[in-house]
Amino acid sequence: MPATEDAPDVDVEHVGHGSRRTRVTRIETTAGDGGRPFVLVAGVGVAATYFEFLAPSLAEHGDVFALDLPGFAGMPRPGDQPTAEFFADRVEEVLDHYGLTDPVIVGHSMGTQVVTEVLVRRPQLRHGVLVSPVINDQESTLPIVAVRFAQSATRETFHLAMTALSAYVLCGFVYFVQVLPHMLKYRLIERLPLVEATLLLIRGEFDATSPRRFHSRLVAASKNARRWEIRGAAHSIINAHAVGAADLIVRHATDSLPPKGRMPAEKAVVPPPPHAGIGVVWSAMRERAAEWWCAARGDEAGVERAKERHARILWEAYTRAGQDPRRGR
Repeated sequence: MPATEDAPDVDVEHVGHGSRRTRVTRIETTAGDGGRPFVLVAGVGVAATYFEFLAPSLAEHGDVFALDLPGFAGMPRPGDQPTAEFFADRVEEVLDHYGLTDPVIVGHSMGTQVVTEVLVRRPQLRHGVLVSPVINDQESTLPIVAVRFAQSATRETFHLAMTALSAYVLCGFVYFVQVLPHMLKYRLIERLPLVEATLLLIRGEFDATSPRRFHSRLVAASKNARRWEIRGAAHSIINAHAVGAADLIVRHATDSLPPKGRMPAEKAVVPPPPHAGIGVVWSAMRERAAEWWCAARGDEAGVERAKERHARILWEAYTRAGQDPRRGR
């Protein structure tokens, strides 16, 4: 792969000790010099893999730190209760380790609960982003939540379905079941009034797990919040509709985003690689498969190599270094 002056510096490191370790994929670029960093926290059972398209888009504006929390993505399962508070402790360790005093913290699905806890604890943080927040407190029983996730899943892509399935296999059924009750009991509606940061809530048009009325109540409960909807999207906005999500997040971080709105699907969806065709797709799939296989075997060195190569491939494919067609729209 030819090098460019904006080529990313990708490092995979571990923060914490023992079974409380968090794997951090850090993307630094000259394109993002001077911008604020972005910290990305995924949902239950999944990991930084979900941010494979969002991370390079954000890295054009600031350094990106994508987290694999304990128990997910092949990381050791902790002996602690896997509550939002426990995972928030891990995120705070990452912030302190890298000296991140004013990052934009982005959470997806269960990750919105974790991000909310961090924001409650650190009122000095200025901006937070809650993508597809859960759980709707008016529909918080397991059968209803399962139905809502199933409804949303029918709108997701095959690529996303395979990404999620592979992540759940690494997480394991037992640990997933341990996390789930804590996620169901968490009440965003009660915690958001304690957040000082300016919030951005993003939902997909077809996300049954995070309905429009739920967002209305969350915004009403917050001190300062914006709400946006991406048309054509379902629950996993950060993957299939990462272009639109990145645009909203960057504008939110600079306070240039209107308080509410809807983004058309055609402006949000991730396009095919604009200049490299099937070769880039195959290379990215190969590295993602290598990451999964190494994680399943406990080969952390292999995971790190695969993650680093994958991030560089997508950077070349989708950013200005790869002649991104979004520029000049």
